[in-house]
This record gives sequence, structure tokens and C-alpha cells, in this order.
Amino acid sequence: MSGSQLWAAVLLLLLLQSAQGVYIKYRGFQVQLESVKKLSELEEKQMPNPQLRKSGLLPDVCHNPALPLDLQPVCASQEAASTFKALRTIATDECELCINVACTGC
Repeated sequence: MSGSQLWAAVLLLLLLQSAQGVYIKYRGFQVQLESVKKLSELEEKQMPNPQLRKSGLLPDVCHNPALPLDLQPVCASQEAASTFKALRTIATDECELCINVACTGC
């Protein structure tokens, strides 16, 4: 294999790996790192709604139609708030650097 073919193979491998994305596995849920980043954005933009808060123990973001599909099953969990908090903590930098065992696809 020539040097240029080797570089092409390495580049292709890197592109495929980045296209697959990074996933976080936590408490039986597998979500994309990008979804957790979107979760953080939604929570920053969302104003607390007292009406929704009275209707149950779900985090307000569970009522947001923009919540990524892979995060929606978390809302069915009784520990949705703590799960979202843990996912945000894991996603901060640990997945970008692939130092947390909960992150796959790095």
C-alpha cells in the first residue's frame, strides 16, 4: 500500500467515525452527544412554566416539542431530571476527549 493510499484510508476511517457520531450510554439510555448539547440549549432558552410544573414531576424540557427524539424516552423515567443532569455532566468535555467510558464512537 502506497503512502497516498494509506492516507486516503485513514481519512476515510476518520470521516466514517465522525459521521457515526458520539453516543452516551447511561442508565439504559443511549443518546447522541449532539442531542445532549441540544438539551442544554433548550433548557437555557426555556422559561419555567408553573402550570407544567404542577402537572407532574417531569422536567419542563420534556414538554418541549423540539426535544430530540433519542432523549424523549428519558422523560418516561421517574428519574428524568437526574438523568438529564448526569447526561449534561458527562457531555461537557469528557465525551469530546473520549475519557468517559459512557461515551462510544470516539
